[in-house]
Amino acid sequence: MFIRSVSAIALSCSLADPALAAEAATTEVAVDDTQSIVVTGQRPEYGAEKTCTATRTCTDIKDVPQAMTVISESQIEDQDLRSIADILTFVPGATPGTGEGNRDQITLRGNNTTADFFVDGIRDDVQYFRDLYNVDRVEVLRGSNAMIFGRGGGGGVVNRVTKRSSLNEYREFAISGDSEGGVRLTGDLDQPLGLNAGLRVNGVYENGESFRPNVELERYAVNPTVGILAGPDTRIDLSYEFFHDRRTADRGLPSQNGDPVEGHDSVFFGDPDKSYADADVHIGTFAVEHSFGEGLTLRNRTLYGDYDKFYQNIYPSSAVSGGTLSLSAYNDTITRENLFSQSDLVWENQLGGIDQTLLIGFELGRQESRQRRLNGFFAITGQANRRSSTPVPVESPTIDADVVFLPFNTTAPCTPPAIGLCTPSNFTEGEASVTAIYVQDQIRLSPAFEIVAGLRFDRFSLDVTNLSNNAEFSRTDELLSPRIGFIAKPMPDLSLYASYSRSYLPQSGDQFGSLDVTSEALEPEKFDNYEVGAKWEPVEGLLATAAVYQLDRTNTRAVDPVTNLTVLTGAQRSRGLELGLERSVSDRWQISAGYAWQKAEITERTTACNPASQRCEVPLVPRHQFALWNRYDVSDALGLGLGVIARSKSFASISNNVTLPGYARVDAAVFYELADNIEAQVNIENLFGADYFPTAHNDNNIAPGAPTTARATLRFRF
Repeated sequence: MFIRSVSAIALSCSLADPALAAEAATTEVAVDDTQSIVVTGQRPEYGAEKTCTATRTCTDIKDVPQAMTVISESQIEDQDLRSIADILTFVPGATPGTGEGNRDQITLRGNNTTADFFVDGIRDDVQYFRDLYNVDRVEVLRGSNAMIFGRGGGGGVVNRVTKRSSLNEYREFAISGDSEGGVRLTGDLDQPLGLNAGLRVNGVYENGESFRPNVELERYAVNPTVGILAGPDTRIDLSYEFFHDRRTADRGLPSQNGDPVEGHDSVFFGDPDKSYADADVHIGTFAVEHSFGEGLTLRNRTLYGDYDKFYQNIYPSSAVSGGTLSLSAYNDTITRENLFSQSDLVWENQLGGIDQTLLIGFELGRQESRQRRLNGFFAITGQANRRSSTPVPVESPTIDADVVFLPFNTTAPCTPPAIGLCTPSNFTEGEASVTAIYVQDQIRLSPAFEIVAGLRFDRFSLDVTNLSNNAEFSRTDELLSPRIGFIAKPMPDLSLYASYSRSYLPQSGDQFGSLDVTSEALEPEKFDNYEVGAKWEPVEGLLATAAVYQLDRTNTRAVDPVTNLTVLTGAQRSRGLELGLERSVSDRWQISAGYAWQKAEITERTTACNPASQRCEVPLVPRHQFALWNRYDVSDALGLGLGVIARSKSFASISNNVTLPGYARVDAAVFYELADNIEAQVNIENLFGADYFPTAHNDNNIAPGAPTTARATLRFRF
């Protein structure tokens, strides 16, 4: 019989009943959306019915007035997804970037970000690659989201909902290997500790290989959590995660004549031994929830994160011309400590005979960061001086570089004794703090009409010291972020909505490390999202969604070519249609599908655009995007999976000089139950060997897609 941990959501964010927790492992326990339970005799579904993230109250997804996609643990396992980039491939309106081979970087509705990542609704904005070993599901919310999440979130956010103790007994272990020689081990142990407490431990170890030569990965992590029922109305959760990720920083291929260079998908451009990223992450969380009765609930979640990140890369920095290209180099050391505390008071009540859910909350946060960049200088044969770049032939671009890393930034020779005259590279120390208060009301005027209205006030302060010259800069932004949505339900299974929301991003970059004498005085970037949509259940358990949106981004920076001053003249508009289909068609058929038509253009041009172009399109935004994944269980023992990913062409950067060709990729899988609670699966990625380039970081850091790759997994559940 099939047994596994699945997500369940109570009708509200109520606490688990201690009496239920003491029953057998086949009993469903009433918990909120971040807790897993154990169910026997059925397959868990894709997607989710409710979310406690999008509105900070546990709400049916049909009643959330914005587009969102939920990738559940079940789908993650079936497709063998291992990264945020894998997840984003199946989300309409989303494109993963390469992140220079050292971090998650995404584009949502035409807006690029390295910071709009959250874990259980709390900011997780440091630049590193996240794993999926301990997630119950991943929620991707599109549109401006500052009312719920704070600054940023202009195009959307990615939220990981992590597993916690179900107070039931459950175990799952899996071992996986692939055709490139990689190995991955995962474990999930859920163990009751008496009637009112439980321990859950998730862990992963992976030693990965790639079709790209000399590109390797090693990561490991452990995440123990403890759940405690401190009485019938109070639950406490404690969690600690240690995560280590070390990998080759592979920045891909250069371009040639406006296209990715041909015939070099399996060639490393640069020095693989000196190109690597190393991240160590420690995250501790404390969560408590107490029900006062009468529909009144108070909860707090506090997170402390300590992040150490180093990366170094020797990478292609020019296009191929005359059979050669240039390589450049730098490294970055980043440390950050995050401390956030969120408190929410939720009151479900009737006022004047009208049902409503009132949310009042506040957030306090503090982030301390230090970042130092060193630039690489190469020894050139036959020359006395080192140079900031080195030419290499395109036919042999993998080198063993004689390079030194120095705290200077220059395009001219930089050698002693003149080295002191060179411009210092980035070396900063920053402290950011946020104080926020927010109010939201979900007013149900009738069973057929609902209003969701909210307003958030943030006071965001940033102090940055340039440690190269001790110059100090600061700014304080007071931001009001509104959101309003109207929901009409002409039928019980159909919701129609219209919404407006606004987000802000202070002029210090999404990592708030680029503050200077100019940017400290500029108004924040502004994101206004207008959206209409529908959510429909054509059959029980299947959710179809549609959204039409316009997202305007203003106050982007540009350099005035006449005065040479930085001014707020840039503006961008994204428009699109997003269609989604997720969950289950039947007991045997699970599906996840999405299509997006999107157009994102610079409406007020900046100098980054190609002046010869009649238009300036935002990079990594294909006009058409389609993804489909199915799992169909032929019998109780045998299941089959089939998926298609297709995208039209897009640009590699805002210059619009290099085009990534459109492509289509087919994936497949076979699942077979060898014995009770022992399942084998084989996943084939790129079944027909398509040659494609899914993403890029700029015109000369283009990622080639992997050829046909097989992964085999053996999973034990008991």
